[in-house]
Amino acid sequence: MNSSVPTPRGTGPTAERPGARPPGPPVDAPGVLARLNSSVGESVIGYDPVVRLLAIALLSEGHVLLEGVPGIAKTMLVRRFSASLSLSFKRIQFTPDMLPSDIVGTVILNPVSQAFEYRRGPVFANVVLADEINRAPPKVQSALLEAMQERQVTVDGVTYPLPQPFMVIATENPIEQEGTYPLPEAELDRFLFRILMGYPDEPDERRLLERHSGPAVPEARGIPLGAEPLDRLARDALRVTLTPEVLDFVVRLIRSTREDPQILMGASPRAGVQFLRATKAAALLAGRSYVTPDDVKAVVFEVLNHRILLHPDLLAQRYVTGRGGVEPLLREVLERRTREVPLPR
Repeated sequence: MNSSVPTPRGTGPTAERPGARPPGPPVDAPGVLARLNSSVGESVIGYDPVVRLLAIALLSEGHVLLEGVPGIAKTMLVRRFSASLSLSFKRIQFTPDMLPSDIVGTVILNPVSQAFEYRRGPVFANVVLADEINRAPPKVQSALLEAMQERQVTVDGVTYPLPQPFMVIATENPIEQEGTYPLPEAELDRFLFRILMGYPDEPDERRLLERHSGPAVPEARGIPLGAEPLDRLARDALRVTLTPEVLDFVVRLIRSTREDPQILMGASPRAGVQFLRATKAAALLAGRSYVTPDDVKAVVFEVLNHRILLHPDLLAQRYVTGRGGVEPLLREVLERRTREVPLPR
């Protein structure tokens, strides 16, 4: 598989396609985000920042890895997110005995027509929830990787394009690791964000219990939006202005991760490409037509926390001194990198 830096594909929602419909009226990006937060928040409380990051990833043609303990509503969050945007949704529960055909589909013999026909798998949806992705064997993860990178699947030598927009949201349990297959760095690099989800704070948890102690929460109300306005928003995000100074800031930030003695492996050029697209989408959702350094700093941790490897000596020292686990250390290192790289003037 080609592992070069991704560029907008000719079949992607942000590419100019022959015979494409003329652009419709502008879409109010901040208004869409506000209504999305309101719709998701009817049942999933306290995760507005996560919803914003999911929206940024969707407009950036990126994928997301949600990491958190069981019971914090990761699945419900993704389901409400897709329903609120009137997008098709499929959930795949990953298990050790899965086969690639369980994701991409298979060719079967139709007993009526006596002809072979392709039965599509659950990956054919706008939003695909890959639940507990690290429980799937490597062959299954490879099948999903083609879909994530190429936005197509190949079965028996025939290529089938996936619907647009297309987004994979995978989940992981950071605690229970028995019987799992850790995601290799090459696969982690395909995710735009790794979002580390914790428990809600006390007021949000109280509201959550009150909300779900009565009648069932109604289904998510579609905004409605659908694929065509999202296509326009994705195009608008690519048109967001990026000054040379802000571009230099991102380049220096990416390169600084490769020069830090506390970091064993720094971020790749692909990380820089996705980083820039995320900052543009973040600016659009904030109601601006240009990227600011604050847009860069707002997504730096989620973009880079899974793309760098900390030096083993640093991890060992942190555990010996009892000063916390990997997540606080990642935040500390990336915050220091962001502070030490000069801001554009």
